[in-house]
Order: sequence, then C-alpha cells, then structure tokens
Amino acid sequence: MALRGSLFRLLQTQLNHTCQQSRAQSVAVLGAPFSKGQKRRGVEHGPKVIRDAGLMDRLSGLEYAVHDFGDLNFHHLETDEPYMDVKFPRTVGAANKMLCGATSRAIGAGHTLVMLGGDHSLAIGSVGGHAEQCPDLCLIWVDAHADVNTPMTSPSGNLHGQPVAFMLKEMQDKMPNIPGFSWMKPFLSSRDLVYIGLRDVDPGEYQILKNLGIQYFTMRDIDRLGIQRVMEVTLDHLLSRKQRPIHLSFDIDAFDPSLAPATGTPVNGGLTYREGIYITEEIHNTGLLSAMDLVEVNPVLGASREAVQATASLAVDVIASSLGQTREGAHVPMDEIPSVKNDTEKLRI
Repeated sequence: MALRGSLFRLLQTQLNHTCQQSRAQSVAVLGAPFSKGQKRRGVEHGPKVIRDAGLMDRLSGLEYAVHDFGDLNFHHLETDEPYMDVKFPRTVGAANKMLCGATSRAIGAGHTLVMLGGDHSLAIGSVGGHAEQCPDLCLIWVDAHADVNTPMTSPSGNLHGQPVAFMLKEMQDKMPNIPGFSWMKPFLSSRDLVYIGLRDVDPGEYQILKNLGIQYFTMRDIDRLGIQRVMEVTLDHLLSRKQRPIHLSFDIDAFDPSLAPATGTPVNGGLTYREGIYITEEIHNTGLLSAMDLVEVNPVLGASREAVQATASLAVDVIASSLGQTREGAHVPMDEIPSVKNDTEKLRI
C-alpha cells in the first residue's frame, strides 16, 4: 500500500510538471472542424475562417513558438440513430475521443493548447484531454448558455447543449449510458467550474446550477457588479485553495450579436468588446492558462462577408488576448531606451 501511495505521488508530480511546462512559451493550435453537436451546418468551417483572419501571425507576434497542428479529420457515421432524442451520439462521441487524445498529447508535449471549433460539444474532448494531463484543472466557461443539460432535460437533444453534464462528477447518476461515450468518465467537480455571461438558461439547467451550487455570473450580474468584480470573484473561487491550470472554454456567442453575428445561437444583451477582452486579460495575468477553446464561429450564418469577418476577427482578438496581447499593444521587451551615440548623430536629429 505504501508503494502504491509513493507511485501515485510520483505520477502526480510528473503530471504537475507537465502542466507547468504547458504554460511555457509554446502554443499549439488545433482545428476541430465539427458540427454534429447541433443541427445547423457551417460551424465546421470555423477553424478556417479564424486562421484566415490572421490568427497565426498574431500569435507569432506575441513571441510564442507557434505550432499549427492543422485540423483533425473526423469520421461521420452513415448510420447514427438518435438515443433518447440525443442527435448523432456515436459521431459526437467518436469525435470527442479523437480530440481528447490529441489534446492530451499536445499538452503533454509542453504546449499551451488553442482548440478552434467547431461546436461546443467538442469541449467534452478538449477539457477531458486536458484533465488527463492536469487532473486538478479548473474550468471557466464563457457563454450565453450553460450547456449543462442532460438528455432528459434538453429541449433540443443537441449535444452542444450538454457537454458540461458529461464532465461533472456530481452528474454521473443523472447521465444515461449514451452510445459513443463509453470511453469517458466524469472528471470535474462542480466547485471547479465558473460560468460567465449566461443569459439563456433552460429550466433543467437552472435547477442543476442551483442544486450543485455552481458559481455563475449572468449578464445581469455583470451589469450589477461590473466585470472587474466578476473576475476577482471568479479567480478567487477557483484559485484561492491552490494555484492550478485553467481551461478557458469560450463560445463566441457570449458576445452581443452586434459584435459576433456569425454564430448559431445568438442571444441579445451579451458581452461588450471591452468586457470580453477584460475576461481574457485577467485569465492571462494569472499565468495559469493551460488550454482554451474558441467555438461556435459559423461563417455560413453570417448575413454578409463583413459579418463573418467581424466574428472571426473577434475570435482572433479573444485568443490573442488570452495569450498576452494587451490593449497597449504587444511590445518586444527592451533592456533600455537606446541612447544617441555621438554629437554628429545628435545634429542629424
């Protein structure tokens, strides 16, 4: 028994070292072009339009070693019957299993991971893969929606509205054995999760949030408290017990539709640009961001080319800000201000 305990402590130390490495100056970008977590097609093109909006150049300008791992190649089953009204369960399960492995390998190799969706059902795999390397992680979910329905509470049966229910240990006895998900087990405690930006919560989700005592901030809370106080409470709630890796899962529909129109489930009254960027700045300032998702950019639903470009550019800003871009600009460090070398140069000035 003592030997088993020693091995466990050694494994935990190695995992913690991996998580520390993952916050080094190396970023891996992984595309997940997937849309079967919901009914509307088009969100599978999200990774391409985000890259086309200048993501890689922006990250390179932040002095990161940037590794573009390309896009995962998901396989769609020809026959995937609904289960308890859950749409495409086997396809979504297989995609998340693939993403889970890719995420775990990237973080295990010492990278901070940026996952480009795709719909938000993909968080099952991205957060799950992160947890394989960093089991003590905490999760900040920035979204108009809570995405914590179960198959029994979901009004639509779409799995992009259910990913958090798969993750939570406290929900294990509320989740049926859905085909395609036998590979995963719940890994997150409700106290290790904070929501920011909620404004469209289903009745079953509201009951889950209240019963489990999950910390969340609606847009009314943000109006009442201000975004600075919201982030202070968020980070205190998650990090006061100990410093640990942060996973940021950011749905672009957290922003007001006037800023992010090319998305599948827009809800009026969302985050302003300044509020959204402040969230990511504060997360970066902790030095603990280990992985992030940017999901639900859907170029097919943009009413115009300008609407698509605005949404994709906003996604790039969110990612860059999470990784250190400041509103003062990203500057190369200088040891000192250059001095004029001689009187001749002074005269030329």
